[in-house]
Amino acid sequence: MNLVYADTNGNVYDHPEWAGLGRSGDMVVEILEDELIPLPEGATLVSLPGTKAAYLDPDSGEMKLLGSEYSAVGALLPQGFTRLLLPGYIKSDKNAVLPLFGYTAVVWKEDGFYVAARQSDDPYVWNPVNCDPQELELQVQRRLEAFPENRLYQHLSKCALEYECLTASNTFLNRWEGAVPVSYSCNAGCYGCISEQPDDSGFVAPQTRMNFRPKVEELVEIMLEHLKTPESIISFGQGCEGEPSTQASLIIPAIKEVRSRTQTGFININTNAGLTDHIRGIVDAGLDLMRVSTISALDEHYNAYYKPRGYTLANVEKSLRYATDHGVLTSINYLIFPGVTDREEEIEAMIGFVRRTGLKLIQMRNLNIDPEAYLQLIPKPQGEILGMKQMIEILQEELPDVAIGSYTHTPAGLAEKRRREAAAGE
Repeated sequence: MNLVYADTNGNVYDHPEWAGLGRSGDMVVEILEDELIPLPEGATLVSLPGTKAAYLDPDSGEMKLLGSEYSAVGALLPQGFTRLLLPGYIKSDKNAVLPLFGYTAVVWKEDGFYVAARQSDDPYVWNPVNCDPQELELQVQRRLEAFPENRLYQHLSKCALEYECLTASNTFLNRWEGAVPVSYSCNAGCYGCISEQPDDSGFVAPQTRMNFRPKVEELVEIMLEHLKTPESIISFGQGCEGEPSTQASLIIPAIKEVRSRTQTGFININTNAGLTDHIRGIVDAGLDLMRVSTISALDEHYNAYYKPRGYTLANVEKSLRYATDHGVLTSINYLIFPGVTDREEEIEAMIGFVRRTGLKLIQMRNLNIDPEAYLQLIPKPQGEILGMKQMIEILQEELPDVAIGSYTHTPAGLAEKRRREAAAGE
């Protein structure tokens, strides 16, 4: 497992005599063979600016650092893959902040690059290589011409073409899960939010948040255009917006109007679920799927990251339970981080949370954040750190009826049932 590192020009090298290392939280650790898989298609290698790559010297058995003329290298994984370790590095400047990405440990073996990760879902649907740029540009132009007054299509065109957002792209390509952003405001102040950052945060938001309040008619147009196949999903709550449930007064009539005209496809909301009364109204309007973002089932940890405004983790739990009890397929968007998510206390709390809410899918999402900044923000570990691989195995054993995946899925059999109903009605 050779060390992988980069020079100041971005050239990547491996060193056949030095072993690459990983990190679990703030601990530099050895990488085990059973933690490695070949670099997935669609993954990207990146250098970590301002870092020194850590390696194991086999002659002395000691951890050492490369000089400052080189930097550590990490991999950014596509959807469907869960990282098990961070890259092995030490910052040259402790105050420097890394760009908001989910860095994964990478090494070189005899036949190519390998990463410390596991496959948690089918990567095909969210693989960037499956999005043809030329076809996307063509479909964006066609949609803008067909709906020249719809500001949401104009907004999503930037998300698709400039930010290369696959959910926005799907909206124009009429496939899989598409986006219908609705909110410019939020009831949380997430540390490392990708669409809005205070001036003194030290982070640079990689994309801009929508800055207008759409009309119900604009939402309905996008939803009806996308919900044309039994497997299609249209989703409120994207990275380019705030909390969608703050705009329940728009979402509720939009869902009711769409469902009065078609039962095809699935309506989803990606939400922090803190506004329980709003979530109840959205569920009652005809919601099919709900994915709730969380980083922990422990109040202190959750509050440190999300900085909730006017709600608590208890509200999130109530929202999930209500949706589950009313036939919505519920899941969590679980923001995971090696050395934190796999702490004993985190695992125990999450198992209890899942059981109480009745959710059926845990979507493992690699947290995009500067590791040092995150570790300084959250509570210190109370128990043993078990490792990501063992953490996933514990969840599978303790929650046998809960799927471990990476993205939203439609309920098994329901899409086929709706297809038969649609065919019978023709």
